Amino acid sequence: MKTYSALCIAVSTMVMACTPSPKSEDSESTRSPSFETTGSIERLSPELDLLIPVEAKIEVLASGFTWSEGPLWLKDQHALIFSDVPENTIYKWTEQDSISIYLKPSGYDGDRTDKHEPGANGLALDNEGNLILCQHGNRQLAKMVTTLNTPKSAFQPVTSTFNGKRYNSPNDVVISSDGAYYFTDPPYGLDEWDEKELEHNGVYRMGPDGQVSLLIDSLTRPNGIALSPDEKTLYVAVSDPKMAKYYAYDLDSKGSITDGRVLLDVTDMVGPERKGLPDGLKVDKSGNLFATGPGGVLVISPEGKHLGTIMTGQATANCSFNADKSILYMTAHSHLMRITLKP
Repeated sequence: MKTYSALCIAVSTMVMACTPSPKSEDSESTRSPSFETTGSIERLSPELDLLIPVEAKIEVLASGFTWSEGPLWLKDQHALIFSDVPENTIYKWTEQDSISIYLKPSGYDGDRTDKHEPGANGLALDNEGNLILCQHGNRQLAKMVTTLNTPKSAFQPVTSTFNGKRYNSPNDVVISSDGAYYFTDPPYGLDEWDEKELEHNGVYRMGPDGQVSLLIDSLTRPNGIALSPDEKTLYVAVSDPKMAKYYAYDLDSKGSITDGRVLLDVTDMVGPERKGLPDGLKVDKSGNLFATGPGGVLVISPEGKHLGTIMTGQATANCSFNADKSILYMTAHSHLMRITLKP
């Protein structure tokens, strides 16, 4: 998504709460409560109590980013990485060491210095454990060619064109168990001087054979994307303030769309009192969606029932679970936040 302030603060001057003593990734319930808390939980259904503890608080882990995006948990490192899109940087956060630069540049390695969103946006791990980046500046889906433990700005294109035309700016990606890539391509990373080569803002699938197919060309601003646990449903968030919706698409055995529907329409919720639009989303083990949108992170049942909202008070771009899905990390404008869940 493209809405952010013109804030630009170096890591050395970031406003961060103190860091508690290190804990293992799966012992989050014993964390020291030393981070500031913010926001609230809007509970619209008793079903939400089965997903988010009544006593859960939203913790602010770090602040000072321009527009934080694309959080991704690295299990082996007990660490979270996430993008700051305007700063062309990926940061790393750990309970022990707090914030450090993980990768810079992250999404653009060209010569222009006037790009407004040059960096990587959505991040994922492929089935071999490689870091996959949606690169706004380079207008491609790319793989970092070094290991997660030795990150370097060395990238190999996964796909950079469709029918010979460059993508707009790949935004988010999800990878299926058979190695297929599903990704969205809105125009948020394009500058005024960029040429938009494709007429549509598409949702694509690249199969394990490397063939790319256009699944959807009718959405105005396709953004976040996720798969259901059984991989039979593809979810897409549309970050258009006039048509702020989450869609669900049925997939056949070949990964192609057979049918689609509006899962939840939140257009009426859009406004200054609830910052943000439908953006990144993740799906828990039971198929519930944790979808960023007006107010923070909406929790939506597989049937499309809005169970409640994690009210961050910020325009919230994306979210990610830890390994056992007992923690939800959220990139909320200039902040990195988290909340405890019921695994």
